[in-house]
Amino acid sequence: MPDRRAFCVNGTLILTSAMGVRTAFGDQTSEPVLKIGLVTDLHFADKPTAGSRHYRESPAKLTEAAQTFANEDLSFIVELGDLVDAADSVAAELGYLKTINDLFSAICEQRHYVLGNHCVTTLTKPEFLEGVGQSQSYYSFDSAGMHFVVLDACFRSDGTPYGRKNFVWTDANIPASELEWLKTDLEKNKKPTIVFAHQRLDVSNNHGVKNGNEVRAALESSGDVLAVFQGHSHKNDLTQINGIHYCTLVAMVEGTQDDSNGFSVLSVDAAGTLRLSGFRKQDSHNWAGTKR
Repeated sequence: MPDRRAFCVNGTLILTSAMGVRTAFGDQTSEPVLKIGLVTDLHFADKPTAGSRHYRESPAKLTEAAQTFANEDLSFIVELGDLVDAADSVAAELGYLKTINDLFSAICEQRHYVLGNHCVTTLTKPEFLEGVGQSQSYYSFDSAGMHFVVLDACFRSDGTPYGRKNFVWTDANIPASELEWLKTDLEKNKKPTIVFAHQRLDVSNNHGVKNGNEVRAALESSGDVLAVFQGHSHKNDLTQINGIHYCTLVAMVEGTQDDSNGFSVLSVDAAGTLRLSGFRKQDSHNWAGTKR
């Protein structure tokens, strides 16, 4: 298994992998080779506030994030699910999707969308994916010596994909075919890896993927997965399971006005060090040193 450590410098989360432990500790000011914008749970919809969810404010919050991201020279941006909230009709939800995605797609040419349960409450997966210009709901890609995996847990226990209100949101699963794809993808990969998901892979409650233990086993077996970034539960959270860090990001839809916003930039340097910089209500994390 590779050597991994995590530590905190000036309130910023830092992870290192075996490919660059010496350099990471010796030069903590290395210029990043990748900067990744992260947002999650915008739930945009043209409908009244419900509880703490201010659906109509997400465009303004995303605009603030875009202004910050413009100064970061992003390599790509990732939306971790629930970009839109449910509408009464397909036409209305496609309208929500176009409005928020016009703003999102202007931030960075390369972008990735993780499917959230609200993305496909009214829409089908093909409709959502066509609306954002993405061909697949789960896939992997490489960038600057790193490997990235996008997962889709919007499947019922029987393997049926979510769509058109055919599911209960607590029944989230990675189906057998996707799990086999993931294992094969990770077996072929030798690069340090980051995983993006919507439903949580580190808990067994209502916000967790029901077969999360099987997914974690696949991630752990690869020996290359550094961290998982996820959304869904709308709160900052951080866990570590068998050497892999699971970072849950705060929802953009929660709360009103600018100070309730939340987004982040993940930086990767040539040593394989990861730094997560949070903005507004997105936490910075102090991870104790670990070794795997």
